[in-house]
Amino acid sequence: MTVVVKIGGARAVDPGGAVGDVASLVAGAESDEPEGGAGSYDVVVTHGGSTKVDETLERLGIDPEYVETPSGVVGRFTDEQTMDVFEMVLPGLLNTDLVAQLQSAGVDAVGLSGVDGKLLHGPRKSAVRVVEDGKRKIRRGDHSGSLKEVNADLLASLLSDGYTPVVSPPMAGAEGDDGSEARSASGRSSGEQPRETITPVNTDADRSAAAIAGELRGTLVLLTDVPGILRDPDDRDTLIREVDTPEEWAELEDAAEGFMGRKVMAAKEALEAGASEVIVADANLEAPIYTAMEGDGTHLYPSALEGTGDEGDGESGGEAE
Repeated sequence: MTVVVKIGGARAVDPGGAVGDVASLVAGAESDEPEGGAGSYDVVVTHGGSTKVDETLERLGIDPEYVETPSGVVGRFTDEQTMDVFEMVLPGLLNTDLVAQLQSAGVDAVGLSGVDGKLLHGPRKSAVRVVEDGKRKIRRGDHSGSLKEVNADLLASLLSDGYTPVVSPPMAGAEGDDGSEARSASGRSSGEQPRETITPVNTDADRSAAAIAGELRGTLVLLTDVPGILRDPDDRDTLIREVDTPEEWAELEDAAEGFMGRKVMAAKEALEAGASEVIVADANLEAPIYTAMEGDGTHLYPSALEGTGDEGDGESGGEAE
């Protein structure tokens, strides 16, 4: 069984419990283990980090900028300066620190960004449609991408060799509108395939985790700073525990507000791509992954999407918390 764990990057999220659970899952600990048996879990860890990115931008005197798309999705506008900070903070500081925590817990963790081995790959979007003051506009100079491919062979190779991948944005953005226009001419001779020009670009961390879970046909656990998806975001007792019918999915979408709307979007993409289950759960419990897999949080199943026929909006700029 494969478990993809996304650890949220909000300030209120403590990764300590998740690190311990990953160590136990990888080692096949027999005590208090979810159903499946000792040694039966491959784990891929992913993470975001928008809070740390914003903190670093502010320390450098740069104002973080968020924009709204015509479909109502709010995401980061990533200009060149912001992208430089993004590369320093996520695959640099945060990924390295998380890998070190996992290694200290006995996990043979390997840090990767989406650029490494084109693990997360798709066309760059340098121009994005936004709504400003009620008017639709085109903003240029964005460093974001539309994730189209996951290098599952790279992940499978690491997992089969006993490593635990720890994945963060950015992704490998192919220049050109469709990812094929900007090519290096040196790759055209001797019958070689033309080489893409790759630029590191921002991509949503929840949706990246969803794409990985779908590709690996795994269970996706989205750990955040709330107990799951709430009918009333101000009342933790209104937790939606299970969603397995289209009617319940409609209720879920109505309930999801703010950043939780992106998590529902990511969950839908994961299930449509082949994930067996998506769980949105509290990161700050003593054993958050085990607790989630044993029934805590909000559990979403593929049956909830049967007959819905809806497609995602395709917006992927801005990393999730």
